Amino acid sequence: MDADRFWAAPGISGGLEREGFTVLAPNRLRRPSSWDAEVEHLAPALPGHPVLVVAGSNGCSVAVRLALAFPDRIERLLLAWPATAGDPAVDSRTHIGLTGLGASDQIIRALLDGHTLRGVADAELVTLKMPISVLPSAPENPFHQRQTVDALRRLLPDSDELPGCPEPPRPDFGPHLDQLLGSVTKAISR
Repeated sequence: MDADRFWAAPGISGGLEREGFTVLAPNRLRRPSSWDAEVEHLAPALPGHPVLVVAGSNGCSVAVRLALAFPDRIERLLLAWPATAGDPAVDSRTHIGLTGLGASDQIIRALLDGHTLRGVADAELVTLKMPISVLPSAPENPFHQRQTVDALRRLLPDSDELPGCPEPPRPDFGPHLDQLLGSVTKAISR
């Protein structure tokens, strides 16, 4: 999955640009060895001023790691469709996929470990000070479970929840684009 397929092709990037926002949608590492490697890869894309970071699925883990590493450069987080950590069936399937790509057990453990979000300890999550919005997958699915949103909201009691929708590039996302753009625009404007 790349940024074009996830953010541009479904119309999210273009919709935000039409609303007057500057959108940077860098690609994540294709085969990272750790979440810190992803942060190292994406950090140079951060502008020199505080920004809102909108992240989707496993990108939520990277966004939180960026916010922990660069709290002065992340003004706000929007965690959309946060990927569920610690589900045995999902982790097993992901483990098989990563093994097939040649990842070592050590790398797989590092990528799957975490509490509410992969690669992030709950004790780290609670230290975040910037405003945070959470957008659930609706309907939920095994990879983006409601329990993850609920756990994030418990850990981050000042966070707000945006109306949920399917995650892109699912075929049922299209009719929800305008709602998503409205939610993101509203979160940015707070």
